[in-house]
Order: sequence, then structure tokens, then C-alpha cells
Amino acid sequence: MKCIESIKEFDGYLSRYTHDSIVCDCEMTFSVFMPMQAKSHKVPSLYWLSGLTCNDDNARVKAGAQRYAAEQGIALIFPDTSPRGELVEDRDDRYDLGQGAGFYVNATQEPWKINYQMFDYISYELPALVENILALIPDAKSISGHSMGGHGALICALKNPTNFRSVSAFAPICNPVKSAWGKSCFSEYLGDDSQVWRQYDATCLVEDGAKLTNILIDQGLADEFYNDKQLLPENFETACEQEGQKLNLRLHEGYDHSYHFISTFIGEHITYHANALKNSIKNMDIMKLGF
Repeated sequence: MKCIESIKEFDGYLSRYTHDSIVCDCEMTFSVFMPMQAKSHKVPSLYWLSGLTCNDDNARVKAGAQRYAAEQGIALIFPDTSPRGELVEDRDDRYDLGQGAGFYVNATQEPWKINYQMFDYISYELPALVENILALIPDAKSISGHSMGGHGALICALKNPTNFRSVSAFAPICNPVKSAWGKSCFSEYLGDDSQVWRQYDATCLVEDGAKLTNILIDQGLADEFYNDKQLLPENFETACEQEGQKLNLRLHEGYDHSYHFISTFIGEHITYHANALKNSIKNMDIMKLGF
């Protein structure tokens, strides 16, 4: 793990790292905001997964999350959205497939399966790396994301409910097996069997019995991808209602798909995760005391 950049902000540091990923079989880049509280003790963490065409730089520059994370004493982890490099498969003719568009799945099809193991990277490899080296509490992490990253946050939490203490999303792709983006990319990454796709679809996971304590989603009603039926939050809402999954789906008039929308509500999401993380830390302390 090599630090290639470090910038002081809000009395903490925003740093960028590279490392050799075992699961993705290439060099990966990610960023971390460490609040000033990390100077004296370990802190909880929030993972932010970005959307199509993005990398680790988009959210750390545009979302405005560091201010709120500094106030709450939470580290922010900004992974990349896919493996990258000259030897990593890509499609120059498509923005929604290949580099910048990993969809946070473990690809099973050639030529993608060599590098595109983003689910394992986000769920296991990256947390193990940063928790081992940085001052982070291993069992106190949450996850959030935007668009394709919102989809990633939902499936990572639903498939591993003990890994993340809370989950939220902005304009997530909620039902990719029924959206044009999902059908196109899942067939490339996972093959033609749509039953296999269900394991990486938040709506299907809830329908099949996956459960979390709570889920927070914000969706703008002027979002072009919402209106083009790419995101389908109503399908996810219906599944949650039918299966008794608690969901706070907030619809916002006039907001689009951009970081203007995200930056408006990111503080509320940070507070939501901070409360869940602080409760988990409190419970861990009680367990350590033997109560």
C-alpha cells in the first residue's frame, strides 16, 4: 500500500493510495479521509461506492462528505469503480461496461473474470487492507454509494449483513435484472442465466429473504435515469413492503442525478451512519465488559 497523495482538510487528511490487489489481479487506487480523531484512537469507517464512469476522485471532490465525517469522527473510504490498467479488459465503445463500470459483481465470464472481482474487493480485500494498516475499528464500518455505487452498497450489505452496520444510497440501480444497464452488463459479466443475476440485484435479494436493520435511499424526481426506468426504486420498495424489510425511501422534487443532489443530503446520510456506527461501538464495548 503506497501513499501517492496527502492533503490536509478539516484538521484531518485526505490521502490517496495504490496497492496490488490479489482478487482483481492488478494495481488498484483508492482514497481515504482520516479525521483528526484518528490521531488519538481508532475510528469507524464509511465506504462510498461511486457510479458509472467515476473513480475514487469524484466523490471526494464533489460530495462534500469530509466536513461531516470530520465532525462525526468517521473515516471515509473511496474505492475505485473497477480494475484498471493496460492489461485490464475494457470496451472503448461503451461507457457502461469495462473500466469505470465494474458493477460491483464477481464476473464469471471471459474475458472479465480475470480482473472484475469487485464484490470481493469491496467486501473483503480492501477492508482487510485498510483496517490492518490504518487506525480503523474492524467491526465498525458502513457503506453508501451513488447510482451503480448505490447498487453496489445495497448488494454488499444485503449479501453480508454482518459486514456493514448500516447502508444508504443515492439514486441506486435497485433492480438491474429489469433495467437496460443491468441486463446488458450482467449478461457480459455473469452469463446468460438470469437466475444467476439475482444474487447481485438488491430487489431480488430482498425477495429471496435477505434482511437488514434499515435502509436509507434518496431519489431525485428530476433524475433522467429514474425517468428512463434504469433505477426502479419502486420495485425495491414493493419487495421491502412484501418481505417486511424496513426502508426509508425519500423522493425529492426537482433534484437530478448529479452531485448537486448528493451534496445537498450527504450530511444527513453521514449522521445516519454515524449513529449506527456509534451504537455498534457501544455494543462492542459492552460485550468486552462481559455484560
